[in-house]
Amino acid sequence: VEANLIIKELEVIKGGLFKSPKVEIEVIEKREVVKYIKDYIVKLLKDLGFQTNVEIKNKETVPTYTVYSDNDALLIGKNGKNLKALSVVVSQHITKETGKTIKFLIDVNEYKEKREHSLERLAKRVAREVATTKVEAKLDSMNSYERRIIHSILSNNKRVYTESEGEEPNRYVVIKPKEDE
Repeated sequence: VEANLIIKELEVIKGGLFKSPKVEIEVIEKREVVKYIKDYIVKLLKDLGFQTNVEIKNKETVPTYTVYSDNDALLIGKNGKNLKALSVVVSQHITKETGKTIKFLIDVNEYKEKREHSLERLAKRVAREVATTKVEAKLDSMNSYERRIIHSILSNNKRVYTESEGEEPNRYVVIKPKEDE
């Protein structure tokens, strides 16, 4: 039962010599938080001038809020920057309200899913080229989430390996050929 509850301490009243301290708490059900996050996303985006519809998936584990709007491209931003900013703003607000870090994901029109598939295709195609030509290849700069996808896709490849190079925010993945054994 406790796994479905969030307990937020509101106030601690110190006890005296013979009195024990008193703690005032607020108990919130996780499903209420899941709904609250959805409502907050809708309100925030409405205040910013977007007409949206939000669907929730994976309510039991890490909820994913998929936003469908009248301007998905603007919500996503270049390389997902606006989407990341939206996630940070919502996360900080929820942490402030509940006193806990709640894990959730926000996606716009399945952008992240589509992006993962395109990164997977890119990684496999470039890995084949590197394995054939034995010439390393530098990919465009990516955020840490996207670099991690490339690294994990090619982690078990027998012909190439990956390394991240450069300084944030311009870090990029280099795909290098493995030496023949």
